Amino acid sequence: MDRLLAMEMFVRVVETGSFSKAAREFNTTQPTVTKQVAATEARLKVRLLNRNTRGVSLTESGSLYYEKCKSIVHEAEEAEQVVRRRESQAQGLLRIGTSVAFGRRVVVPLALEYMARHPQVQVDLSFEDRYVDLIAQGIDVAVRMGKLADSSLGARFLGMNPWVMVAAPGYLKKHGTPKRAQDLSAHVALIYSSVVGDDVWRMHTPKGEPVTVPVSGRLRSNNVSAVLAASREGLGIALMPRYVASDSLAAGKVVEVLPGHALPEQEIHAVFPSPKLVPGKVSSFVAFLQGRFGEGWWAR
Repeated sequence: MDRLLAMEMFVRVVETGSFSKAAREFNTTQPTVTKQVAATEARLKVRLLNRNTRGVSLTESGSLYYEKCKSIVHEAEEAEQVVRRRESQAQGLLRIGTSVAFGRRVVVPLALEYMARHPQVQVDLSFEDRYVDLIAQGIDVAVRMGKLADSSLGARFLGMNPWVMVAAPGYLKKHGTPKRAQDLSAHVALIYSSVVGDDVWRMHTPKGEPVTVPVSGRLRSNNVSAVLAASREGLGIALMPRYVASDSLAAGKVVEVLPGHALPEQEIHAVFPSPKLVPGKVSSFVAFLQGRFGEGWWAR
């Protein structure tokens, strides 16, 4: 049995005046507590308690040991309470990881709003388009797109990230507007290369039929902002997350192409190092994110 627990038992025997009463508090048997105190006396080579039919009393050495043990037990309990209070509240440094484009356009405004609501939290934002090991990099929570691989990580589903196909009005006026998915093969595609199958666009027709269209074009980039900029300049048709194109669509800089076709969507998750014993700052931020990715979230 560990020494701190032995001290706790000794203190409660002294304060209750009974081995059996102390045993009930620790949900154990009276012989177990008696043997533990006896083992402590044997280790110290000193009698700590006088036993008789009326109860127990402290020896002189026992009195000195009791005062020290009582102080140690109190300090240990206080240390645990401090940690519990801290971990149950939103405070301290929160390290958030996310991808570059989604982080800059979506996570940053949300993080700033969260900080305004929780002044005891400091935020460290990291932007990486590559996969990041949360534990190795010290990330408390990451916002990730796509289906999650089976792992020991904790995760909460936040919503869906829909995609949209866009082009500048000038491009469509010059090259014509596609009427069906197969028409895309004859157009200039602006390819966002950070997704799997970037030069093969997949969608469903208005009737729900799956269609796969190979595309090609003059520009390929792993930066979705560059793809959007090229689209606004009339250089071709682009496929990208709707949140990226939302402002440009609202301003009329680009328009939606094949609006009746259903394009892929990505799941959005908050991911954290473990599903157990989640710190208060992490559970608070995740709860804040939940409900922020409902219908039409990209336009808000």
